[in-house]
Amino acid sequence: MADGFRITNNVAAVLREFLDDPTAQHYGFELMRACEISSGTLYPIVARLEKAGWIEGHVEDIDPKAEGRPARRYYTMTAAGEFAATQALDKLAARLRLPGWSPRPATGNALARFRLPQWGTGTAFGGAL
Repeated sequence: MADGFRITNNVAAVLREFLDDPTAQHYGFELMRACEISSGTLYPIVARLEKAGWIEGHVEDIDPKAEGRPARRYYTMTAAGEFAATQALDKLAARLRLPGWSPRPATGNALARFRLPQWGTGTAFGGAL
């Protein structure tokens, strides 16, 4: 947990989007498309990140009639958020590493049955090393 919330796959995807350019402004629909998540998943995440101080939100100052759309709420990552998100994602990456893991030999397993690429054998990309 980081500041009271779990770093799930969806939270990690949203954080990664912010960390790609920490100074950029993002709005909800853009984040939904980039992270491939629904609004019902995104907005609770954004609310938790905002409450934790990792991002800040503001409503753009436009005339909705002139623009032909409602005003967007833009979110920007804070400096503290950038630091905390980087630490949280590093911790997640370290936790998910599987040191010493390697697939079983190709005899009788999924690699052979489904003709999946065999990493480390030079055949993963269709040719020898």
